[in-house]
Amino acid sequence: MRLFNSNVKCSKFGITYFILILVLVLTLSNAGAAAPQVTELVILHTNDTHGHPLKFFDNPAPDVGGLPARATLVQQIRAQYRNVLLLDAGDFNTGRPESNFFKAEPEILGYNYIGYDAVTLGNHEFDNSPEVLANQMKSAKFPFLSANVKNAAGKNIAKPYIIKKYKGFKVAVFGLTTKTSEIVGNPENVKDLIFEDEVATAQALVPQLRRQADVVIALVHMGIDATDDTGSRRLAKMVPGIDLIVDGHSHTYLNEPLVINNVPIVQAKQWGLYLGKGVMTIENKKVTGFKWELIPINLKEKIKNPDGSSSLKFVGAEIEEDQELLNLLKPYAEKVDGVLSEVIGTAEEFFPQSMVRKEETALGNLVADSMLWYTRNLNTDFAIQNGGGIRAALPAGTITKKTIYEILPFDNTIVVVTIKGTDLISLFDFIASTPGKGAFPQVSEGVSFTINTAIGKCEDILIKGEPIDAERIYRVATNSFMAVGGDGYQAFENAIGRYDTSVFQRDTCIEYIIQLGGKIKPEVKNRIRFVENIPVSRIKSWFERNAA
Repeated sequence: MRLFNSNVKCSKFGITYFILILVLVLTLSNAGAAAPQVTELVILHTNDTHGHPLKFFDNPAPDVGGLPARATLVQQIRAQYRNVLLLDAGDFNTGRPESNFFKAEPEILGYNYIGYDAVTLGNHEFDNSPEVLANQMKSAKFPFLSANVKNAAGKNIAKPYIIKKYKGFKVAVFGLTTKTSEIVGNPENVKDLIFEDEVATAQALVPQLRRQADVVIALVHMGIDATDDTGSRRLAKMVPGIDLIVDGHSHTYLNEPLVINNVPIVQAKQWGLYLGKGVMTIENKKVTGFKWELIPINLKEKIKNPDGSSSLKFVGAEIEEDQELLNLLKPYAEKVDGVLSEVIGTAEEFFPQSMVRKEETALGNLVADSMLWYTRNLNTDFAIQNGGGIRAALPAGTITKKTIYEILPFDNTIVVVTIKGTDLISLFDFIASTPGKGAFPQVSEGVSFTINTAIGKCEDILIKGEPIDAERIYRVATNSFMAVGGDGYQAFENAIGRYDTSVFQRDTCIEYIIQLGGKIKPEVKNRIRFVENIPVSRIKSWFERNAA
């Protein structure tokens, strides 16, 4: 069909008519191509805050973290963006006395005030009794999530997921709790729970969520491990359809998202030191981009001044505390300070905590030696403490009772386990597999051993200077968590006797420091050694290459 006759001379009217027709044709041809709908979703996240509701000392700086400063930061970000989702990947329980004394009541209060959208159950949510967890859930104005934790009747103990509606798109957030909770959780509190495989649970759930929402976020307490065979890396590898994994459990610091199978995994280290901030681009209801950063919350670094002195400088911007929330939380600390402000001694130097899961430490020696000292009249051979139970460093200077409560926050008593030599050998076989885990031991005077990392065995094990006698009976002081198999110490489950002193570890540690005269200094005593044997084949190969 011709729109005009090419033989007709052009006139002003003809040109105008042609332009109008051309515009009409172009308009009709583009009518079906709607402009792309692009929007952003900001995901803010924390994990493993572990009972740190108020600002605290984190070497080398005082007054870092805390919920009041976090509240201010979240408010600032919400003022900048239309769509904001605030999540926590679990383990808000068990930390400083102002939280522990009140069973994390300050955290629930603070999270309600800040306006969290969801919190996933971490393994430390099972440190307290089921009744305490039930009360926490009742007090919370946000949902607890976990799709893979069920009671004995097979019912979920928390919501499996939530759907959040935003203008133009929907977001599904589902929770997963590490299956290792059945090992590392308090045995008394997890014995009636079923922890289903995280990947199998997600493989069944994610397809359902994809039909209900445009974006699927996994809020998990699984941990970032070294391989793709465990933790959140396995989840990303094995479960298609997840747009983002917000993780916890391993207390991992990341400079950028870890991307596995095109799925970004993020974590915000620990203790509320950082707030994770991810900006997700959503175009026509599909995720097309993701940018992420960790925002420090009043962290400070030590710098050298021109005159040779040193001072502290904020890492990033200083964040003011929300005064209303601060006023709500301060009474908890004041009540604790009144009880625990008593000075018990002095630390001549700093006792670090960062390596208690990897090697012998002076702080671990102090804790284990205090247990051996307390049970000295019970013919104890040695004492053993899981590194994961030591939760804070011991700063140089004045030591108060509160300091020790921060280091040993769990309500564990000292138990003397009577065990056969054969089971003690099995215990050390297990220890060889623990470096880097919370189960890694800190031990007292009276025991020494070498971990051969090449073959995964403990060697040169000496108890009071003698090799283990398989036929002998030994007495080992430990904490009440480990004494019943906690953290994988199954050898203790075969005990032929247990005596619970009913005395808390931290109280014993306080008494021990006092009886030492109050002055202590860090000492590592070569109780735990590491060696990597080089296979004979490698030695032979080296000689063959260098024979010429």
